[in-house]
Amino acid sequence: MGGDGLKALLSGVRYEVLPARATEEKVLAHVPRDVVVTVTASPVKGLEPTLDLVGRLAAHGYRVVPHVPARLLRDDTHLKDVVDRLREAGVDDVFVPAGDADPPAGAYDGALPVLRRLSELGSPFSHVGITGYPESHPLIHDDLTIQAMWDKRAHATYIVSNLCFDARVLGEWVGRIRRRDVTLPLYVGVAGPVQRAKLLAMATKIGVGESTRFLTKHASWFLRFAAPGGYSPDRLLARGAEALTGPSAGVAGLHVFTFNQVAETERWRRAALERLGE
Repeated sequence: MGGDGLKALLSGVRYEVLPARATEEKVLAHVPRDVVVTVTASPVKGLEPTLDLVGRLAAHGYRVVPHVPARLLRDDTHLKDVVDRLREAGVDDVFVPAGDADPPAGAYDGALPVLRRLSELGSPFSHVGITGYPESHPLIHDDLTIQAMWDKRAHATYIVSNLCFDARVLGEWVGRIRRRDVTLPLYVGVAGPVQRAKLLAMATKIGVGESTRFLTKHASWFLRFAAPGGYSPDRLLARGAEALTGPSAGVAGLHVFTFNQVAETERWRRAALERLGE
């Protein structure tokens, strides 16, 4: 890798973690306080583990971003309770995807109604993230996912792209959303330096039902990690550098899927920054 643009992306990093038993300990041991930590939510376990971990990490001085999937919210009262709890913890940034809960826990079946309701509640969070899909969504046409970003733009402040392993696809997608006048800042979703064996081990620790859902939904990820030469975030970023670091791309930083391999991810980032500084 090379260039000030990539250094900026690595400096503006966000680490996504799962709310597992050892997550708090791993974050405290390895993640600097200036790195944003985002906490996922499980369609099986619900929002409670996410809210608990977010509160604890915020108390330790981290800027924490909870995932609040629309399909996990039971009703308007539940949404208000979640908002109040997060505000009391000092949280000022939330990520609102539709979520995978099937069926939904309540009336919200997509992110847009939740985003609208947050606006009606006085926009309690200064920063609100929404999802982007560089690679095709299994159930939604590409043009519809970009249209959805357009519809949500009045209620959001940034976009987080879903995981992508193809620099060409990622660059083309960034160009497409910008041509459609979607101008929100973008955090590009990339996998950290995760090993396939460790990813499988992590999946088996999150519960039988949850693991089955995870492995079924993300089967293609394992193929990528098992490919000859394996997966390297360095190669992805090097190949996508031109498309991701140009002024028109509007990329604010990286959203790194750590799969709870927090120590390995931070070591990789520090090493990459050192190489770029040489």
